[in-house]
Amino acid sequence: MRLLDTVPASPSAPVATNPLYDDLSFRLGRLDGVELIAAAAFGPLGGKLALVSSFGTEAAVLLHMISRVDRDLPVIFLETGMLFPETLAYRDQLIDRLGLRNVRSETPDPLDHAREDPTDELWMTDTDRCCAFRKVRPLARALSQVDGWISGLKRHHGGGRAAVMPVERDGRRVKLNPLAFWDRDQVLAYFAANDLPRHPLEAQGYASIGCIPCTSRSRPGEGLRSGRWVGQGKTECGIHTMTGDGAGI
Repeated sequence: MRLLDTVPASPSAPVATNPLYDDLSFRLGRLDGVELIAAAAFGPLGGKLALVSSFGTEAAVLLHMISRVDRDLPVIFLETGMLFPETLAYRDQLIDRLGLRNVRSETPDPLDHAREDPTDELWMTDTDRCCAFRKVRPLARALSQVDGWISGLKRHHGGGRAAVMPVERDGRRVKLNPLAFWDRDQVLAYFAANDLPRHPLEAQGYASIGCIPCTSRSRPGEGLRSGRWVGQGKTECGIHTMTGDGAGI
């Protein structure tokens, strides 16, 4: 558990009042890790909370914590149609290993797919639009049924993630980042302590893994997200930046 002097709202948080956020930030903002998840799942967000997981290189930590709290808690997985086969195999491995009983694969709307990217080549010309219909909109639909969601955002990833807090506003919802203040050493120590399997592509130099066309190997010394959208000046797919009800998340 980490004690924080203050728990300010996210820098990008909407101005509108969110009583749920006000309550949870006061009651839970000093917790992290499995303690934060359990307090939310068995408190005000009971039955209205979901984890959003990429089943990427660090995802097993939160998934393991979920398995300790409630194996029936919904886990939303964005199956974009362009993921590595290794990621899909890793997903299945972790589901079986951790006994997760409610992993939901969300896919792009077929009509959106036919209208916007019938040849699956949109990523070549407009990665933002590609991410929008493959990830942002499917997640928006999934989150419309909950009051809060859990993400794996961590400050040590840098960029726009460097200021994330354990509890943040997200439109009418709240967003929980149980590992916000965890550094890389803590993540690795958790893997070791709980004998968690690693993503098979990590050993091949992939530090952060998304869709095949937009994921590259990272070079030694580069940041964890350096292999995403290389050379495009893009660091996020949109699910963590297009926040609030007005953006559909």
